[in-house]
Amino acid sequence: MNNNIRVGNLFGIPFYINPSWFLVLVLVTWVYGSQLQNFPQLVGVAPWLLGLVAALLLFSSVLAHELGHSFVALKQGIKVNSITLFIFGGIASLEEDSKTPWGALLVAIAGPAVSVLLFVLFTTINFSVSLSEPLSAVIGLLATVNLILALFNMIPGLPLDGGNVLKAIVWKITGNQYRGIFIASIVGQFIGWIAIVLGLFSVFGITQFGSIWTAFIGFFLLQNAGRSAQSATLQDKLSRFTAEEAVSENSPVIKADLNLREFVNEYIIGKGEWSKFLVTDEEGKLIGELKVDDLKIIPTSEWTEKTVRELTTPQEVTSVKPKQSLLEVVMMFEQNKQNEVAVIGDNGVVFGLIEKSGIAKFLDKKQEELKTA
Repeated sequence: MNNNIRVGNLFGIPFYINPSWFLVLVLVTWVYGSQLQNFPQLVGVAPWLLGLVAALLLFSSVLAHELGHSFVALKQGIKVNSITLFIFGGIASLEEDSKTPWGALLVAIAGPAVSVLLFVLFTTINFSVSLSEPLSAVIGLLATVNLILALFNMIPGLPLDGGNVLKAIVWKITGNQYRGIFIASIVGQFIGWIAIVLGLFSVFGITQFGSIWTAFIGFFLLQNAGRSAQSATLQDKLSRFTAEEAVSENSPVIKADLNLREFVNEYIIGKGEWSKFLVTDEEGKLIGELKVDDLKIIPTSEWTEKTVRELTTPQEVTSVKPKQSLLEVVMMFEQNKQNEVAVIGDNGVVFGLIEKSGIAKFLDKKQEELKTA
């Protein structure tokens, strides 16, 4: 997890803290501790201790917000890889997206809903329970921050929760999940630029609204929304093609009845790019695998007498169906740390091999075909 520090599990979810979190913890403690010095009943280090408690409770609210997303995702059968607190708040990392727009919408609004509930809870406590002035101030701060957290996150641009709400709505209307991500990302970039401009204007005294933090948040939004847009564009492209379309033209698939001399002449000499081959019978069904190095155990004088079948080793290979989307193939590469996968039909016939390194070339080729069409 990069330089994040793992501090344990929360309801089975790995919990991390980014080093930037400690900087914000110190800043919030210092700022609020300074304000609490205005209360005469707090003396010595008491304002700073209460400021630290307030800071920790503020981050606990952010954590509760992310747990809201996580619990709804878990309810949908989606694994939550981690929750991380960092300088701009927190993030719940989900292994996959919801399967439906409605599911995505529920995950998106769960966090802000928790923040609104905390706002109501803290406000109720403040008005119904007799508290000392310092404690009332802390409870009031928690209520205000949770309301701001809910409202800020509902801004309709990725990576904010409101952006995920917009994504779900566009997904529902268009039927295209990636179109939803792309539009929500563009809105997120637009909002990011506005925040950067407002922040810089405030720094140079042009406006009274915003601060340097507004510019930092804008940069954060711009950067992440841009990545989301690029990812959505690529995923959309990959989802338009099937595995059989992306099979390598020179896939290492050979017939079992070839003799070794024919095999070497046709597939090895002057080529040598493959170290192993998938071997098929006369119907094109997979028998096993032949490793080129195994040729060394057979004298060259016997190559015309021996067939590929005799050197073939029965082997299970990772495979995908011909009609599976290329996006699913890429996701398999990433999850299983693979570089190639066989494409095999329901009847066992081998279509060929897809190489991870060849997918970019395939997409470039398709793009060129579209330009010249």
